[in-house]
Amino acid sequence: MARDEQLKERWNVLVEKLSKQFADGDTLDVDGIIYLIGIQELGKFNKKFKKDEKVNIMHIAICRLLEPFNYYEFSYFDTDGWPHYTVKDQLPHLKAGEQTILMKDAIVHYFLDNGYIQ
Repeated sequence: MARDEQLKERWNVLVEKLSKQFADGDTLDVDGIIYLIGIQELGKFNKKFKKDEKVNIMHIAICRLLEPFNYYEFSYFDTDGWPHYTVKDQLPHLKAGEQTILMKDAIVHYFLDNGYIQ
């Protein structure tokens, strides 16, 4: 199976599974899944977040997702338990579609590594 086909198949399985578990069957988009990953990485599951905190949660997820690609490196947890990352390498300039593919690939690998999908 071609890599693109495998990514598409795994992405569809992941979206369906996450949507059933976290969105009452409504289809989650990339941003929704990134937010879920951020909450997972932060580990604060029963808290209401302000708008600026939600942006920070998504940033945590993006850093974590791109860490295996050597764009970010975990640095430390602050006194409130929020993870911080440092930039290892600048992201290349990508078109919108290329950015989406990179993020979908990183998300799929995150859930493969965690055993959520196969």
